[in-house]
Amino acid sequence: MKKERRKKKTAVHICNAAGTALILLVIALCSLLVLPGCFGFHMYHVLSGSMEPKLPVGSLIYVREEKPEDVKERDIIAFYSSKEDAGIITHRVVKNNVVSGTFQTKGDANDAEDPMPVSYENYIGSVAASIPYLGKVMTCMTSMYGKAAAACVVALGLMLNLIGSGKRKE
Repeated sequence: MKKERRKKKTAVHICNAAGTALILLVIALCSLLVLPGCFGFHMYHVLSGSMEPKLPVGSLIYVREEKPEDVKERDIIAFYSSKEDAGIITHRVVKNNVVSGTFQTKGDANDAEDPMPVSYENYIGSVAASIPYLGKVMTCMTSMYGKAAAACVVALGLMLNLIGSGKRKE
C-alpha cells in the first residue's frame, strides 16, 4: 500500500516537473522573440554563408538601429539589397563614406568587396548580437505551424500540471 502511494507521488512530481519545464521552454523561446523588440532590436535569420565563421548560416541576429554616421569600419550592418528588392544582407563595413552617405561593405567569407556601395537609405542597423543556429528555430516558431506547435506544447504542459495536481480518491 505504501509502495503504491509512493509511486503515485513520484508520478505526480514527474508530471508537475515535466509540465512546468514545457511551459518554461516555450516562454523562454518566445521571450527571445518578443523582448528584444521591446528594446528597439530587429531580429533576422542568417540565410547565406557570406559572413561565416562569424555569423554561421542559421544564426539569429539582433540588429540595433543607430545613426549611419556613427557606424565604424569593421562593424557588421544589416541593409536592404535595393529599394526594389526587399532582401536583407548582413555584411561588414569596409568604409563609411559620410560625405556621400554610403557604406562600402564585404562579406567575411567573400573574396572581394561588394560591387555597389550601400546607401544610407538602405541601412537598417548594426548587428549587436547573434545566437548561432537559433534563427531556424525562431523562423519556424513565427510561422503558423510554429505558433500552433507552441500552443500545443503549452496545452500539454498545463495538462501535465493538472494531472499532477489533481486529488485522487484512494
